[in-house]
Amino acid sequence: MAGVHRAATTHLHPDFGGPPYGFPYNVVDNTHPTYSVTFLYASESDAGPYPVGADTSFENGSDRHALIINRDTCTLYELYNVSGSGSSWSAGSGAIFPLGSNALRPSGWTSADAAGLPIFPGLVRWDEVQAGAINHAIRFTVQQTDQSFLWPARHQAGSAANPALPPMGARFRLKGSYDISHFSAQTRVILLAMQHYGLILADNGSNWFFSGTEDAAWPDSLLSELKTVPASQFEAVDESTLMLSANSAAVKPACPTTGGRASNVPPLVCAVNRTSRGGAPPRVPALPTSNPYRWLVARRLG
Repeated sequence: MAGVHRAATTHLHPDFGGPPYGFPYNVVDNTHPTYSVTFLYASESDAGPYPVGADTSFENGSDRHALIINRDTCTLYELYNVSGSGSSWSAGSGAIFPLGSNALRPSGWTSADAAGLPIFPGLVRWDEVQAGAINHAIRFTVQQTDQSFLWPARHQAGSAANPALPPMGARFRLKGSYDISHFSAQTRVILLAMQHYGLILADNGSNWFFSGTEDAAWPDSLLSELKTVPASQFEAVDESTLMLSANSAAVKPACPTTGGRASNVPPLVCAVNRTSRGGAPPRVPALPTSNPYRWLVARRLG
């Protein structure tokens, strides 16, 4: 695939660490003031208001994202390219996600991210690593994408209509045959999530950069280990059989509650034992590869 054609010589890059690297996030409650935001892409943005203010931490760099969680209402607010002060704020786009809902944005709508997905749920967080499990897919970027998107993505930002390029929402999983036993316990938490849930393509950016929170606690040794993982050890997978509805992020049950595999479950994520901390990694069967997208046909990424 053109968008990941350097996989044979490229390694993963953790695009986070201590300040100013990574996404800061803000936790507020109902007492925080809210303000209207003027949007460049108003037709695809949620009107708000948003709990933004002088105390809000923004992503460093040109994208200047703001990620804000209201802990009282369990609502996620995300803004792209924010500027302003006091009661006057503007942004490129904005999205509001009730965290108790699986509803996706309208088809064709962006969010604060190019794929129309929330950013915060796809970030690697230090508290997750400390707890010993990351239970979600991880956001990543490539330089070039197709002018299409796959569920659960809602929006494309492709440079060309080219089926050799990956679409927004494409899922790549670290091969179960890749030996992670020699990595530190903390690094294995992240790599197990990549073998279990994989990476999800959410924006255009540097190839194989994956996202996490800005946190001074990230150990340099962990970040250095992650940079040694070859991108060629990832494979494209087809998650379409998990979809319950095109407009919902809800999925079919992934693991049976009793012996044997449920009839509606493809041979995928049940295989990873999330309590594993050492030894040879559990093997993760590949997802089905039959699909209408030529870029997803089984092939080497190198």
